[in-house]
Amino acid sequence: MDHRRVSGVLLHPSSLPGRGGIGDIGDAAYRFVDWLVMAKQRRWQIMPLGPTSYGDSPYAGLSALAGNPLLISLEQLVRNGWLDEGALDGAPGGDGDWIDYGAIIPWKKIRLEWAFAGFLAHAGAGQRADFARFCAEQRSWLDTFALFAALKEAYRGEPWNRWDEGLARRDPAALAEVQQMLADRIRFQQFLQWVFFRQWMELRQYANERGIQIIGDLPIFVAFDSADVWANPELFYLDDSGNPTVVAGVPPDYFSPTGQRWGNPLYRWDRLAERQYDWWVERFRVLFSLVDIVRIDHFRGFAACWEVPAQAETALEGRWSPGPGADLFATVQSQLGALPIIVEDLGLITPDVEALRQQLGFPGMAVLQFAWGGDATSSYLPHNYSRDLVVYTGTHDNDTTVGWWAILDERTRQHVRDYLGARDEHIAWDFIRAALMSVADTAIIPMQDILGLGSWARLNLPGRAEGNWAWRMRPDQINSDLAYRLGYLTALYGRG
Repeated sequence: MDHRRVSGVLLHPSSLPGRGGIGDIGDAAYRFVDWLVMAKQRRWQIMPLGPTSYGDSPYAGLSALAGNPLLISLEQLVRNGWLDEGALDGAPGGDGDWIDYGAIIPWKKIRLEWAFAGFLAHAGAGQRADFARFCAEQRSWLDTFALFAALKEAYRGEPWNRWDEGLARRDPAALAEVQQMLADRIRFQQFLQWVFFRQWMELRQYANERGIQIIGDLPIFVAFDSADVWANPELFYLDDSGNPTVVAGVPPDYFSPTGQRWGNPLYRWDRLAERQYDWWVERFRVLFSLVDIVRIDHFRGFAACWEVPAQAETALEGRWSPGPGADLFATVQSQLGALPIIVEDLGLITPDVEALRQQLGFPGMAVLQFAWGGDATSSYLPHNYSRDLVVYTGTHDNDTTVGWWAILDERTRQHVRDYLGARDEHIAWDFIRAALMSVADTAIIPMQDILGLGSWARLNLPGRAEGNWAWRMRPDQINSDLAYRLGYLTALYGRG
């Protein structure tokens, strides 16, 4: 990581405006990049790009390597000549404030099917060659994922451990037979990944050429019902039936008095070490082909993670289980070189976690919402920051700053007022100013705070299984006045 003073905006592509019912990586994404440039920003932070499943969370995807077809731009498929313009009409939710996942998923899938048929009928020789080249270059993960996704479709979404035993256990004869039976559906899944990667790489190039670097996100854990666990069961703690014996979570903390039982299967780090962490090396390789910087979610799990018995209903029964420490990162960097990484070191951070972060030289995070109500020693207060830090007003797991302020107790409010000279009616921008003026090398602001939105625009409430990840911007909310306001402060504090 370099030590230039920069700032950026946290906004997942699904929250972009557009006529397709869900934000995508098409025209609105390019306009957002232009807006970032106008606002003198140098970073665009997103969340995981993988295909989502039940709950629509980007942190519980069907693959740690694949892209999310819901983010594909249909407008670009029209321009490719594979889809009729009229196919874009009537999207559920239109350009509203919310994503109706239950309606938009089948609506968009049908149009992606039409685009695949259009590709087969009308694609030129160059496009077909590019598709073939992509399939060959990404074969190490693409073939497995495409088969997994085709099987999920054939089994109407059932988790892989409820498939026929031969397929659940990846018996070679059973897999060979089903690959022939589902050849067309496998090809469709490969097509979706090619389109996603093609569109995303063009968008990333556009951003990079304008001085914008993209910060991607790497969750430490993967979902049980994923191509990753199905294809590599030996790397996770599973019983003879394929069910997890222990799962990931966190102990009681700021977000929950009973902790959080995430349910992700835990890694068998001993077996990964024997294989020179090959699965992790590939994961980093693919992600760094898509983004410029990676934020690692729940970094503390690499020192020790909260291991919860699978049968436990809450995380209270958990215990700390050692992680791989620096060995994993040393192996990854020996094969891929030095990597620009940010780590999420929030929550219960013990000395061993801080020692690991410092040993690796990765910048940590500070969240302004966590700074108040204590004394002057809080590491989240700006006067305690170091340069080697990324400061946020809030994250995707926090309420918006306006929503947080609305329910804050008066004693803590007064601490904020005294420290920042904050005004209640401008609290979001007072926080933005505090983040930008701090000594931290990087400041990241959620788009909801720039827009001054309340709790209704919150993206995620940890511990809530449904109803998250649905907020969207409206087209008129990205305007030049807002860019000027943010750009003025960015330049004032030497980040422009």
